Amino acid sequence: MEEKLLDRLETWSLRDPIQSSSEYERESAAMTVTYTARVANARFGGFSQLLLLWRGSIYKLLWRELLCFLGLYMALSAAYRFLLAEEQKRYFEKLVIYCDQYASLIPVSFVLGFYVTLVVHRWWNQYLCMPLPDALMCIVAGTVHGRDDRGRLYRRTLMRYAGLSAVLILRSVSTAVFKRFPTIDHVVEAGFMTREERKKFENLNSSYNKYWVPCVWFSSLAAQARREGRIRDNSALKLLLEELNVFRSKCGMLFHYDWISIPLVYTQVVTIAVYSYFLACLIGRQFLDPAQGYKDHTLDLYVPIFTLLQFFFYVGWLKVAEQLINPFGEDDDDFETNFLIDRNFQVSMLAVDEMYDDLAMLEKDLYWDAAEARAPYTAATAFLLQQPSFLGSTFDIALAKEDMQFQRLDGLDGPLGEAHGDFLQRLLQAGPGSVGPLGRRLSLLRRKNSCVSEASTAASCGCAGGADGGGIECGCGEPLLDPSLRDPELEPPSCPEPPAPIPGPTAEPFTTVSIPGPRAPAPPWLPSPIGEEEESPA
Repeated sequence: MEEKLLDRLETWSLRDPIQSSSEYERESAAMTVTYTARVANARFGGFSQLLLLWRGSIYKLLWRELLCFLGLYMALSAAYRFLLAEEQKRYFEKLVIYCDQYASLIPVSFVLGFYVTLVVHRWWNQYLCMPLPDALMCIVAGTVHGRDDRGRLYRRTLMRYAGLSAVLILRSVSTAVFKRFPTIDHVVEAGFMTREERKKFENLNSSYNKYWVPCVWFSSLAAQARREGRIRDNSALKLLLEELNVFRSKCGMLFHYDWISIPLVYTQVVTIAVYSYFLACLIGRQFLDPAQGYKDHTLDLYVPIFTLLQFFFYVGWLKVAEQLINPFGEDDDDFETNFLIDRNFQVSMLAVDEMYDDLAMLEKDLYWDAAEARAPYTAATAFLLQQPSFLGSTFDIALAKEDMQFQRLDGLDGPLGEAHGDFLQRLLQAGPGSVGPLGRRLSLLRRKNSCVSEASTAASCGCAGGADGGGIECGCGEPLLDPSLRDPELEPPSCPEPPAPIPGPTAEPFTTVSIPGPRAPAPPWLPSPIGEEEESPA
C-alpha cells in the first residue's frame, strides 16, 4: 500500500503543473460540493465564507449570462449618448419610458417561484429513489445460512444480482455511469454479470429496458435456496422477497423519473418569461438625459446596479432549476452515481461474505453493574454535565404558595374533606316530602336493589350494629337512612322466592351454592347506566 502511494506521488511530481491542475479540476468537478461542516454553528456572518467558493457556486453558472446582459446594456447606452441624433433620442426616450412602464406586467416571480419549488421537490425525491442495498444485505446475511462454499455462493450471487440491477438502471439514466459502462461487455468485464448470464440476458426478447431481469433471477435463486434448506422457513423467504420488491421499486421509480419529465410547456413558459422580462429591461432601465425633465430620470448613471442585482437573482433562480432538473448529469452538485455503485457493491459483499456469522465474543459491557449508565464526556463537552435534563416545558412554571391551595366547594367554611362530606350527607337525608331529581334517583336506585337482603347488604358493605333500633351506622363511614324516614309509596315490592327445583328420575342431587350478595346501592349523585331512564315522580 505504501509503495503504491509513493509511486503515485512520484507520478504527480513528474507531471506538468498546468496539466496536473487541469486534471485535478476535472476530477474535483465530479464531486458533490459539501459545505455542511462550515455552517455547523450559526454565527455572525456565517454564510459570508460560502460566498467566496467558486465550484458549485452561482457565479460559475451565471457569469456568462451576466456579462452578456451587461454588454448589451452598455452598447445601447453608448448608442443613445453618442450615435443617435436629437430626434432619434426623443423617440428612444419614449420607447424607454414605455418598456419601463409595462415590464412589470410579466409575472416573473410568480411563475419562477412555483417552477423552482417543483424542481427542487422532484430533485430530492429522485435521490430518495436511489437503490441502496443496505437493508437487503442485512436480510440476506440473516436468512440465507451456510458457512460452506455453497452458502457463500448463494449470498454473494444474490447481492450481485441486486447490484447488477442498479447498474443497469443507472447506466440508463446517468451520463456518468453510461460513460463508465457504455456496453454490456463492460458490465461483464467489470464482474457484475457472467458470460452465461449475458447470454440469457440477450436471448430474452424484449424491446423495453431489461433492468428488472436480475431481480427475477434473485427471486428464482431465493426460491431454490429455500428448497435446499438454506432459507429455513417461508417467513424468512417472504421477508427477503419483500425487501427485494422495495429495492426493485426504487429502480423503477428512477426509470419513470427519467421518462416522465416536467411538462415542456411549463419549462418554456418560465424561460420565455424570464428572458422577455430582461429584454424589456435592457431598454426600459436605460438612464435618460436629466435635462429633458422626465419623471424618475433625474439621475444619470452608467451602470444599472439594481437592475444587475435583479438579473442576478431571477436568472440565477432559473439556473438553479436548470441544474437540478436532471441530477444524473455531470454538474457540480449532481448525484455521484459511480461512487454509489462502488460503495454499494463493496459493502454488500462484505456484509454477506466476510461478516457472515462473524461475531465477537459476548462480554459484559462497561456499565453492567451501574444503576444509572452514563457515558463519559471529554473536557470540551464537560459543561453538559451541569445542565439539568429536560423534564417538560411546564416544569419551569413557578406558582405562588396561595395559588397552589385547593379551593372549597360551594364556598363552605372548614376543610375541604368536611365540606364534601356535609354536601353528600345533605343529599342522602332527603325527606319524604321533598321529591326532586335526587329523590327520584334515590327511589330508582332503591327499586333496582330491592332484591338484596339486609344480611348480604350488611356483609358486602361491612356494616356493624345493623340491628339497632335507631339510626343505622355503616362501617363504610356513611350514615344510612333512618327507616322511619322511608317513603312507603316508593318502597319496592318484595321479591318472590325462587321456585325449588323439582327432582326428576335422573336428576342430580341438588346442591346449594352461596352467591355473594351485590354491592350496596350506588350513591344518588352517580349517573344512571346507559339506556335506563329516570322514573317520573308519583
